Amino acid sequence: MNATEFLARLDHYKLIASVKEAKYLEKAAEANLSAVVLSIGNIGVIKGYVDFFKSRDIPVFIHLERVGGISYDREGIAFLSHYVKPDGIVTTRNTLIKLAKKQGLLTIQRHFLVDSDALKSGLHSIQETQPDAVELMPGLLPEFLEEYRSMLDTPIIAGGLIRKREQMERVLQHGATAVSVGSPSLWKESFVHDSRPVV
Repeated sequence: MNATEFLARLDHYKLIASVKEAKYLEKAAEANLSAVVLSIGNIGVIKGYVDFFKSRDIPVFIHLERVGGISYDREGIAFLSHYVKPDGIVTTRNTLIKLAKKQGLLTIQRHFLVDSDALKSGLHSIQETQPDAVELMPGLLPEFLEEYRSMLDTPIIAGGLIRKREQMERVLQHGATAVSVGSPSLWKESFVHDSRPVV
């Protein structure tokens, strides 16, 4: 999947499932999703998880800091790209965004908004690395979503501490392109805004 196809899917479905337990793989595969982020597994099982979603035409990203056994260097990213073959990665690290882009992987850069310094440094990082999308956490800060939206052309994903549909709707209304949620009960929510076919 290329960046244009991913962004179209992100805009269409508006929902990313963050899978944190293997028992929820099937449930995520049944939902109408922009993508799945795998925050589980290790080097021994991650390819099987990726293949499971790819066989169902669901874009799959790996949250690198949550998958055991993959080194955070050029060789680790090359292994991921050529053997595991996800569509992309999620990470907080600038260097991994740059390495993944060189390997042709899509990138979602995660930022935690803990204070005004984090806001400023986050904007600087995004401008430096140019990821395909940015995930802001916690997602329940609509005024900061609007601020990022006004300064960036990069799609924004809101994630973290989102527990009900009303919260999902609120962040979408305040400028998030999509919402990332780890609660399987929220994966059934639908935000599809038109009926155009999406890859």
